[in-house]
Amino acid sequence: MTVIIDRTMSSERPPSPPARLSLTPASRAPGWLDGAWWPRSRDLTRELPPLAAALDSLWGRITRVTVNPAHWPVIPRKVPVAGHTVRVGWFTDEQDPHKLILLSYTVGRWDLLVIPPETGAASAARLLAAAATVGGLRTPGELMADEVATGDGIDARSREETWENDGGAAPPSPLARHVGRARRPSSSGRGR
Repeated sequence: MTVIIDRTMSSERPPSPPARLSLTPASRAPGWLDGAWWPRSRDLTRELPPLAAALDSLWGRITRVTVNPAHWPVIPRKVPVAGHTVRVGWFTDEQDPHKLILLSYTVGRWDLLVIPPETGAASAARLLAAAATVGGLRTPGELMADEVATGDGIDARSREETWENDGGAAPPSPLARHVGRARRPSSSGRGR
């Protein structure tokens, strides 16, 4: 795997929109995640400033972030954030590809599910809610796998409804694809 480390810092970037974020309510019940983040792109230099700005007032100044490079094509070493710099590190085997770890020298550590930017709004809403569950015991990888498994069925129903409403014939249902994989008797009457 190749990881590109961007060593440049640019102070002349256009302002980024606010972070799309859900956080677990304060509780004594431990959980795997402290919430979820749905970035708009895979550009950490652009996406981290609004995230850190939103969390600085809630959790204390974010000083370091770690990611798994599986979903980030360029990993900057430092990112300027509203009057300070956030250092960025990466781990391949030690960190779930769908997790972002935020560190603050004064307060501690937080783990967020990272929802891929290309995720549809309905799937992202489900993931944002699931990751912000108090005492949630699902890992980021498990949440993403569950969404892929259940989201495909929901997206298929949505496409089918759109097709029907546009006047087309209904495509085969997702269930038909699974039934088609079942063992069928051959033309001679014997099983395969």
